[in-house]
Amino acid sequence: MQSDIHLMVQSRAALRKLEPAVQRRLEDAAHIVERIWARDASLWKDEPSHQKIIRNRLGWLDIAGKMRERVDELKALAHEVWSEGFRDVLLLGMGGSSLCVEVFRQVYGPQPNAPRLWVLDTTHPDTIRRLEKQIDLERTLFIVSSKAGTTTETRSFEAYFLDQVRKHRGEEAGRQFIAITDPDTPLAAFAREQHYRHLFLNPPDIGGRYSGLSYFGQVPAALAGIDIARMLDQAEVMIQACKPHVPAQENPGAWLGVIMGEAALAGRDKLTIIVPPQLASFGLWVEQLLAESTGKEGKGIVPIAGEEVGPPDVYGDDRLFVYLTVEGAHGLDDRVAALEEAGHPVVYLHMPGISWIGAEFYRWEIATAVAGAILGINPFDEPNVAESKENTRKALERYTAEGRLPEEEPALVANGVALYGQGVQADSWEEALRAHLRQARPGEYVAFMAYLDSAGLYEDTLQAIRLKVREALRVATTLGYGPRFLHSTGQLHKGGPDSGVFVQITDGAEDLPIPGKPYTFGTLIAAQALGDLQSLRARGRRVIRLHLKRDTTEGLERVLRAVEDLK
Repeated sequence: MQSDIHLMVQSRAALRKLEPAVQRRLEDAAHIVERIWARDASLWKDEPSHQKIIRNRLGWLDIAGKMRERVDELKALAHEVWSEGFRDVLLLGMGGSSLCVEVFRQVYGPQPNAPRLWVLDTTHPDTIRRLEKQIDLERTLFIVSSKAGTTTETRSFEAYFLDQVRKHRGEEAGRQFIAITDPDTPLAAFAREQHYRHLFLNPPDIGGRYSGLSYFGQVPAALAGIDIARMLDQAEVMIQACKPHVPAQENPGAWLGVIMGEAALAGRDKLTIIVPPQLASFGLWVEQLLAESTGKEGKGIVPIAGEEVGPPDVYGDDRLFVYLTVEGAHGLDDRVAALEEAGHPVVYLHMPGISWIGAEFYRWEIATAVAGAILGINPFDEPNVAESKENTRKALERYTAEGRLPEEEPALVANGVALYGQGVQADSWEEALRAHLRQARPGEYVAFMAYLDSAGLYEDTLQAIRLKVREALRVATTLGYGPRFLHSTGQLHKGGPDSGVFVQITDGAEDLPIPGKPYTFGTLIAAQALGDLQSLRARGRRVIRLHLKRDTTEGLERVLRAVEDLK
């Protein structure tokens, strides 16, 4: 175990010009860590309203120890489920309640003699329909996961699959469902009413993006056959390493947080996380944690995940690279070494094995709390996420009353692609797109927001599009699937610095009904895209929408050809 501990905290950084500021801050970091563990809300904010929120969001600090006491309970439930012949476990969630489970699903893979783990976190009808075909409906256990118990997407998934299960189980349908939520939520009441197999009430003082080591992450992991006892034990090692008695220079979370905070203050606010393929989903988890925690009050760390590592000259001086490796996995050492040799600041982190993923969650949670203190923001709220939700609600109300969404007329239409924007002056949508992208100045970023099937069909083309933009403009690019990113980078887009140039991409799909609702999944995702567009415009953000009216694959290829001419 001692060698594992050494490997876990083994880290180094080539910080170049950042080094003096980081060293000065580390001298005071012990005080920051002490106040975090003392649950001193004034570390982040003086206002009583902020402090009330913060005090109710620090339960993650010691949740691993509490969950270790629940391991036998969760193992017993898993064996019960397995013995009844369940072959699939499908997590229905959004944002913090789903991304940590997606990390477990991809990092661990299928476990011997255990059900397959799936995650649904999109309202796109094509993805839902495809996933339904992949599972064995009659032998699937559904986990409905929502902190507030009111999340529109999650409750819509629940309504759809509960209706499907009732067709063959009738009043016994609840035996195929488990709910995870806070106490006294509408979901908790519904789970009891429908006689769900189990209801887990999570500690209410944990926010969604900090909940991976709580019931939200550990219940699905246990049901999928993952050794949660080992994961929690190793997380506890990280927790002890992040306690106040550990010098800041040796404290894994404090050290990383100081670097992130000081880099952002110095203008290197594009934190680019580089991971081997096995840890690709972990980058998405970090993306949500950083964007939603720090993107507010006009400040923020812009996380760049899933970006292919390029040569040093495609990057500006706004980057901080964090390279996370795992023992035994193929790495990108040569490419990262080239970045360091070219003078870019690089942080090197290491995991002894995949079972240390829970410990890695904790390292980044502490680091985010520390960085938030340095930036002077509250890292535990998400004030701008509600904007798009409210706009979506209004759009759905109009649809219910009038039978249509409040759509606008496109500015340009050709070859199955429609461009929506304000003040567009161009002869073609391709020209308009290129002009829009050229607004991105050095130190800014371009965000592609794809309200498309997220099952991977379009991933290669979307990645090619963002890389072409990076190479042409030398700016950071991000790619998020809607509506998932609304609970992630969506907070940063509205509340963070006005340094983003946004491209929303939508398409049509064969629709799917939502039982008990006057609208469909297709209408819901269209309303979510519309609500997000309205929210960005209301804040003066630079945004256009591309709607792929016919074939999505063909439409994306046309977009790729358009950006290939970007100069």
